[in-house]
Amino acid sequence: MIRIVLGAVSVIFSATVVAQSNRIDVVRGDAPELAYFGQYDIGVSTLEMSARNRVDVVNTERGGDNVIYDRSLTVELWYPADLNGQAPGVIYEAITRNPEIVAQLQGRALRGAVPNSRNAPYPLVIISHGHPGNRFLMSHTAESLASKGYIVASIDHTDSTYESDQNFYSTLYNRPLDQRFVLETLAGLNKSDWPLAGMIDADSTGIIGYSMGGYGLINNLGGAYNPEMVDSFLAPPNALLLEHTESNPDFRSNLEARIKAGIAVGPWGMNNGLWREKDLAGIMVPTFYIAGSADTVSGYDNGTRSIFEGAINSDRYLLTYKNAGHNAGAPIPVPIEVQASEGQVGSSHYTDPVWDNVRMNNIMDHFVTAYFDYYLKGDMNKLNYFDLLPDGADGVYSVRNGEETDEHNYWRGFSSGGAVGLRMEHLAPGQ
Repeated sequence: MIRIVLGAVSVIFSATVVAQSNRIDVVRGDAPELAYFGQYDIGVSTLEMSARNRVDVVNTERGGDNVIYDRSLTVELWYPADLNGQAPGVIYEAITRNPEIVAQLQGRALRGAVPNSRNAPYPLVIISHGHPGNRFLMSHTAESLASKGYIVASIDHTDSTYESDQNFYSTLYNRPLDQRFVLETLAGLNKSDWPLAGMIDADSTGIIGYSMGGYGLINNLGGAYNPEMVDSFLAPPNALLLEHTESNPDFRSNLEARIKAGIAVGPWGMNNGLWREKDLAGIMVPTFYIAGSADTVSGYDNGTRSIFEGAINSDRYLLTYKNAGHNAGAPIPVPIEVQASEGQVGSSHYTDPVWDNVRMNNIMDHFVTAYFDYYLKGDMNKLNYFDLLPDGADGVYSVRNGEETDEHNYWRGFSSGGAVGLRMEHLAPGQ
């Protein structure tokens, strides 16, 4: 079941200064070139979906019968649009890490705008937030991709949002299922009388998963969970996690072949034993990993880097923000409502002690654009943005009269000094 919500979520708030200060579409002057917005205007709408007959993990007791319910999910959908002379700009009402505070985020989409189908169908990108989080946490990436010819669906994962933070067991079980369900639902709508019907190329789908979103994504890319975790203290009741392991004979057949590429940002789980080397070898889908080298939540050497190195049967890249923590790249800047609150409760959820949020967002959006343009659109030139000296600090920037000299070997698309603090690595299948 699906319900489309129009208009109601877009609120013209009297505190204009607040909204203007919470822009999620800022591109700094020193941003790499693909961080800038593309040729399309952007529309946005909100969808309410219901996954029938899902296990209600929160209300299922260990040793008792599984409680079955219809699981509700809210999805924000961005798409290329025709504004027909209307001024762009939307205010997203976003509950924050401090659930008592609702932030007014300013973007450049227009709610309910007429879809632009001239170059349709467009690849689908699904965004899956951390725990807790919400569908606006990576809205900078959502708007950026929609402006470049993508349909972007960002999920509010029930039991894992700021206002519905429930037993962690629900998140452990539901993440892979939620991601696949949204893909399946949007693919079905694409063949209906829905306003965006015919706009989505669901056969060319990418998923961006941050933290717990990355945990679910790795599973959906073929990284079955370690069966030894099924009965651990971390696991959901009644061996539910078994469904996402190789012990389930249907695990492989349940995976979505329409997922052509993944971007895992600080994926959680490796540092808690969710995968073994042989489990990661089951990943066949090309994957781009993003992490901070000082990530103490998902781990770096024992976390994201270990997944990157262990996924030996996939083509993969790893972008490292040196000395950044778990918030590298993904979260929007801390809302000013949180900054202005007493004690700034929840502010560290968005910030990094070393890096500027907007700079991290711009760098992530640059590489996300290049990666999906290559894997979902077949733009062969975009892989050149990954053919880089491993350490950005080692590059020589040498440009005279607008032309690169023979000494120039700097990261493509970056201004002088812009790649310092970054590292890019590549491993091909078999490595």
